[in-house]
Amino acid sequence: MMSTTIEFDHIVVGAGTAGCLLANRLSADPRKRVLLIEAGGKDDYHWVHIPVGYLYCIGNPRTDWMYQTEPTPGLNGRQLRYPRGKVLGGCSSINGMIYMRGQSRDYDQWARITGDDTWRWDACLPYFKRHEDHHQGANAMHGAGGEWRVDKQRLRWDVLDAFAQAAQEAGIAASDDFNRGNNEGVGYFEVNQRDGWRWNTAKAFLLPTCYGRPNFEMWTSAQVMGLHWTQDAQGALRCAGVRVWDGRQEVLALAHSEVALCAGSIGSPQILELSGVGQAQRLQGMGITPVLDLPGVGENLQDHLQIRAVYKVQGAKTLNTLANSWWGKALIGLEYALRRTGPMSMAPSQLGAFTRSHPDLDWPNIEYHVQPLSLDAFGEPLHDFPAITASVCNLNPSSRGTVHLRSGDFKQAPSIDPNYLSTDADRRVAADSLRVTRRIMSQPAIAHLKPQEWKPGPQYETDEDLARLAGDIATTIFHPVGTARMGRADDPLAVVDPQLRLRDGRGGCVRGLRVVDASVMPTITSGNTNSPTLMLAEKAAEWMA
Repeated sequence: MMSTTIEFDHIVVGAGTAGCLLANRLSADPRKRVLLIEAGGKDDYHWVHIPVGYLYCIGNPRTDWMYQTEPTPGLNGRQLRYPRGKVLGGCSSINGMIYMRGQSRDYDQWARITGDDTWRWDACLPYFKRHEDHHQGANAMHGAGGEWRVDKQRLRWDVLDAFAQAAQEAGIAASDDFNRGNNEGVGYFEVNQRDGWRWNTAKAFLLPTCYGRPNFEMWTSAQVMGLHWTQDAQGALRCAGVRVWDGRQEVLALAHSEVALCAGSIGSPQILELSGVGQAQRLQGMGITPVLDLPGVGENLQDHLQIRAVYKVQGAKTLNTLANSWWGKALIGLEYALRRTGPMSMAPSQLGAFTRSHPDLDWPNIEYHVQPLSLDAFGEPLHDFPAITASVCNLNPSSRGTVHLRSGDFKQAPSIDPNYLSTDADRRVAADSLRVTRRIMSQPAIAHLKPQEWKPGPQYETDEDLARLAGDIATTIFHPVGTARMGRADDPLAVVDPQLRLRDGRGGCVRGLRVVDASVMPTITSGNTNSPTLMLAEKAAEWMA
């Protein structure tokens, strides 16, 4: 039963990566009343801010939606935990903190798909730089003075340095910057941290600016039930607001200007379908009255699947051995308390490499996240032997999955089917990438550590064996995109236009609604997806101003 109606100019649904930036930009105009709605709580959990705290935030209902995928044939029937941030800052509060834009070819491809050159790399670069605060200062590729801090990591590991040298011996050049448009090379990742603390979008864009603005309002622990529609005299559809459950009652929040749906690649298609936007037949089967028949909603799910090859090593310090004793843990804690350095300042992956799974390719199509540790999955205990993990992912997978409602109940998690390794091309890249890993680990620079392949195991050599074993050890790297993709007016599966406005199914757009998050990406970027999502929001803020 609806008991309250409140009016604003702009409503932003989701205080995650995109939503925090967008709320900041929109509320900068004191004439506009802006509401930011977040289903999770405040980011006052201490593990959100300590970099290694992702171990305690992923799989924790205080900060994670706790999703699971459907059983996946390409993973030999396994289900995966599918972390998504349910807290102020969204996934930027629980992710790997890696600053990565992707490659110029990603954005040039978006421009071709959408028919809009404003998505080309050269046109997007200024929007990356606008909010950036790079540790080296401003230059042709980086910005300074913005809200989004990009720092060097505050630690090194001998075992990772040895991997980097081995990669160079295997033909992968050293790189000190993965964000210049071609990220080929090997080097330490730059991270979204400040002085050894995680730098999430809530701190960057809400604190202190938005909190001090009288025209800004934020609701936490408030879940959007659906969009509120109206029609004009000619029958044109308009999104006029959102229906919100505040834990006690349903509240109607009206937007005089626009609603920005920033709930992410899982939440945004879920809210659209709950609101009657999607495949009409599917919605009718769940008792939802279709408002717009847009068959692309919830389709086109893409994600980076990481294949976690584990190598036992000898004579090297790794986190496995360091953290498996009370004395080691005490030293780790003391170093962080005194200097904000050491393992507690670690991103989940410290060393990166971009290369080609096959020499015939014209661009780097695989990415390594290399870690001085090993475990069965994040959230599981570290192994009790010294080891290094070389996780490799296919940057441009051809497999496509789905996100759809299970029912009309807004509290029920949607069905997530990533459909990993469902194409011959993806299985071939999986097998080839494991061979690249073996080539790196066989180089002289790392031989003194006597690396021994523990997973998947050196006895597996054929394409078929390696692809099957990849299915056994692979897991998500938390980069879902594409479930409300942008595209041309004649694209039957396009959900939004190139300015992120909801399509009306007749060649035009619905008034009053944009989707502004990673779900609008037509294809996944070649790297971690957090920073591209901020760029999307920066562009959308201009269109909505």
